[in-house]
Amino acid sequence: MMLVLLIIGIIYLMVMVLFLFGSMQLPMLFCNPSLSLHLLKDLGEEGNTSKDSLTEKEDPSVRFTVVIPFRNEAKNLPKLLESIKKLNYPPNLYEIIFIDDGSKDNSINIISESLKNQNITFDIILNKRFSASPKKDAITTAVKLSKFEWILTTDADCSLPINWLCAYDLIIKKRQPLLVAGPICFESNGSLLQEFQQMDGFSLQLATMGGFGLDRPFLCNGANLAYKKEAFNALDGFVNNNHIASGDDIFIMDKIKRSFPGKLEYLKSQDAIVTTQSVKSWKEVIKQRIRWASKTTKQKEFSSKALGILIFLTNSLLLAGAIWILFEKEYTSLFLTFVVLKVGIDVIVLNLAANFFGRKLNPIMFLMSSLLYPFISVIVVFGSFIGTYEWKGRKFEKNP
Repeated sequence: MMLVLLIIGIIYLMVMVLFLFGSMQLPMLFCNPSLSLHLLKDLGEEGNTSKDSLTEKEDPSVRFTVVIPFRNEAKNLPKLLESIKKLNYPPNLYEIIFIDDGSKDNSINIISESLKNQNITFDIILNKRFSASPKKDAITTAVKLSKFEWILTTDADCSLPINWLCAYDLIIKKRQPLLVAGPICFESNGSLLQEFQQMDGFSLQLATMGGFGLDRPFLCNGANLAYKKEAFNALDGFVNNNHIASGDDIFIMDKIKRSFPGKLEYLKSQDAIVTTQSVKSWKEVIKQRIRWASKTTKQKEFSSKALGILIFLTNSLLLAGAIWILFEKEYTSLFLTFVVLKVGIDVIVLNLAANFFGRKLNPIMFLMSSLLYPFISVIVVFGSFIGTYEWKGRKFEKNP
């Protein structure tokens, strides 16, 4: 046990340091609305330490089809729709396609009434089901009807930043990628339930940034993800993985990474942060993370599986170690050293991520979440390998 603690502790520390290093390799990008959506003037000689100077001054030109699947989202849509109205981007350069996946509430009317008098091109279509994945079907249906070159996906329970499209326009023109992953932040009302989700989200985002910064991307989130329609069609979209209900994001990323290496970017920009609503109960937290974990187990990329195994082992050892030292008290100091090292690196990681998202860690909530996380992590891992999971009122097989 002592040797296992030592080895896992060292590996965990090294991986977190690697993620920190990778995230720091990503340039910070800025979009300046005061310049009528021109790119920010080069500030490199004026004290800006960003490694990526934005020297171009071009009008926006990238054209986007924003794809938003929804199902019974009447309560969440108003916030999304208000943020859509405020988007600071030429209206002739983007369209929005909402895909109704069998809603039984008045979601369609809410969208129509909210946007009907706005200078926004939008359409509401019905999902065409042909696979085991409703969301992949919805995106595929929308892509076939899209008019523009870039597909940009988000969710109905999200809120979009005003310069969202501007930031994507910037990185696409500067880097010429085929896929761009954007940042996600969970809302929090200060409760333990929502603070836990926000901090967990920070850790996932830092791992995502770290992977991209190390040129080994393995995570992304479909609530803020863009890819070129040409690449999507060339790879037959979700063919070969649409039997898996979740994973519209990581599977298309894996496909593009294998076929077009070096053509993936992370949009490290505060102008691109999409805010998503936290779920309302601990039961939903576990369901949501089981859904996330179940798609990770189907990835061909080993990095995500290895990270999942490491996190599972680390948290399992925290639980096992707490019991172990009750019987082997001479190893108490070793176990406490393991705990302090883990908590210490977690504080550094989460603080850096929170700063990027304009948030501050609540020390009390961090400690309480740290106590809860090992239990939730172990439950989620076991739950991702057996039975079914439920999401949006439907049940899905985890191992079809």
